[in-house]
Amino acid sequence: MLPHRRAVLAGSIAGSLAASLHPGRLLAQEPGLIRRPIPSTGETVPAVGIGTSRRYDVATDSDAMAPLRETVARFVALGGTVIDTAPDYGRAEEVLGRILAETKLRDRVFLCSKVAARGREAGEAQIAQSFRRLGTDRIDLIAVHNLIDPAVQLPLLREMKAAGRIRYLGATTWAEGQYGDLEALMNTEKLDVIQVNYAVDARKAAERILPLARERGIAVMVNVPFGRERLFNLVRGRELPPFAAEFDCRSWPQFFLKYVLSHEAVTCPVPGTAQLRYAEDNLGAARGRLPDAALRRKMEEFIDGL
Repeated sequence: MLPHRRAVLAGSIAGSLAASLHPGRLLAQEPGLIRRPIPSTGETVPAVGIGTSRRYDVATDSDAMAPLRETVARFVALGGTVIDTAPDYGRAEEVLGRILAETKLRDRVFLCSKVAARGREAGEAQIAQSFRRLGTDRIDLIAVHNLIDPAVQLPLLREMKAAGRIRYLGATTWAEGQYGDLEALMNTEKLDVIQVNYAVDARKAAERILPLARERGIAVMVNVPFGRERLFNLVRGRELPPFAAEFDCRSWPQFFLKYVLSHEAVTCPVPGTAQLRYAEDNLGAARGRLPDAALRRKMEEFIDGL
């Protein structure tokens, strides 16, 4: 994953993490993962997922497949289900499809992808490609990626939902410059899910987008909850503040994820996760206590002060 996360984890987690898991031998699921509802149906999902941008863009016949396979297997063994990908993440869809086939885990994964095309014909072709790459006849969620042509792609997704090819539909962005357009779409369209960037040092989504999602009954997936390398660079070499123990936080990744999860509108962050030990650590954020309003302010003040 991130070069600096390695150092951050080494300084903030006591004890060693579990050895690699053979993909065919899953351990018993550990209890106690926080789950959050998708408001449109009430279905709940575990509150931390996996994102596949960049890290899963590898050759399917390369040695890089082994750690990804082990990561996904361990994630599912520990109770995780939500895995997010997209057709424009290079070979990520194909890689994930291969992993799910080899581990026989498709039925235990809440599989999310996107459509990033203009025009109906291009959208249909891209979605068909996603089904082929992922090796499945049903995708749990397809979202309009980065608000590309929603007037055309959302009706297409509604048809697919009515036909049972997908279960949920939505829209995504990672850019604050698109918040106005996203807000307008949330107000005029019936969406099951949005995906938006939100982090302890990037809080603009909490001003209007997250409250509106709660008001409109829209689930919220959060991308880049670590700010890519930004947050790890900020805390590199630093100890967790003592107050982190008040919300059962044992590492900087858990600090960042628990902040995101403590917002009442957030359903599931999907941090990029390409190593088994990161999957284990990230899922730790979905266990135990979450910060309350006072602790959230302390977290913001701490990070803003660095």
